[in-house]
Amino acid sequence: MADLSTLARPYAKAAFDYANENGVVNEWENFLFIAATVVNDKSFSTWLDNPAVSAEHKSAALIDLYDTQVASANDSAFKQLLGETQGARHDENASYPKVSVALSNFVKQLSEQERLALLPEVYEHYRRHKAISLKQLDAYVTSAYPLTDAQRETIQTRLAASLNASVVIHESVDPSLLAGATIKVGDKIIDDSMRGKLQQLKTQLTA
Repeated sequence: MADLSTLARPYAKAAFDYANENGVVNEWENFLFIAATVVNDKSFSTWLDNPAVSAEHKSAALIDLYDTQVASANDSAFKQLLGETQGARHDENASYPKVSVALSNFVKQLSEQERLALLPEVYEHYRRHKAISLKQLDAYVTSAYPLTDAQRETIQTRLAASLNASVVIHESVDPSLLAGATIKVGDKIIDDSMRGKLQQLKTQLTA
């Protein structure tokens, strides 16, 4: 039997092609992220495997969860999680539309074909299609202290210029760096932290 990644590819391509042609790439990506997160939950995954639950009920549950927990005026853990994944492009006051008819039909098709378990893989392939289309790269910035808006903008601008691509910043904080930051893009790492500089000095002194 083909692995999950292979099975997910055609669904992800069909989803991205439609979303790209209709200008709803981010909307579909947002839903796929939340759906993938839910499907990865062990208890929900067990529920999906229950043959007594209809395909219609399964797809409706995912759609309803997104509409009530993300596409609503109220704050929620899912909305906060979605904001965290969006990094620098996240707007705290952003509003998310409810699941469209086209997206709903896509989820129903997956459910009818017993493919909802593929959603995490569909999401990953979808993101790759988007990155290729936009020439977009993910930069993982770990700093000793939270970045200021000015620092974030400077890092993003310089990376975009040097890489000739749109850059999405994902931030984390590690006090053990002492000062400065490390930046990882693909398999390349830029270490501009105080800890890194001290380690370099130590290496030079003991060489």
